[in-house]
Amino acid sequence: QLQASGGGLVQAGGSLRLSCAASERTFSNYNMGWFRQAPGKEREFVAAITWAGKTYYTDSVKGRFTIARDNAKNTVYLQMNNLKPEDTAVYFCAADQRRRGTYWAGYAYDVWGQGTQVTVSS
Repeated sequence: QLQASGGGLVQAGGSLRLSCAASERTFSNYNMGWFRQAPGKEREFVAAITWAGKTYYTDSVKGRFTIARDNAKNTVYLQMNNLKPEDTAVYFCAADQRRRGTYWAGYAYDVWGQGTQVTVSS
């Protein structure tokens, strides 16, 4: 089970840090991802971190977002800086328990959090 938090309303240029807490002690074995879905749009990949700590980002957030994990706390984070109105979406964390490796694809993830709303005003 995943519990996402940290969303909110922020002005353009501001920052937010999302957290995703996992209830399973085997969290450290999972690849973890963040996805987002804006109104009227399909869900899209944002960032991922493998069990070994390798990170991946979609092009639109490179240099602004950072994904990290704390295995001692069973938590993955998404630090979002220099936010833009186009970052407005519901953000979801997800766990790839089988380490499939196709980190950009939603179908690779077995467990999803409930989502947290991020709204960036211009």
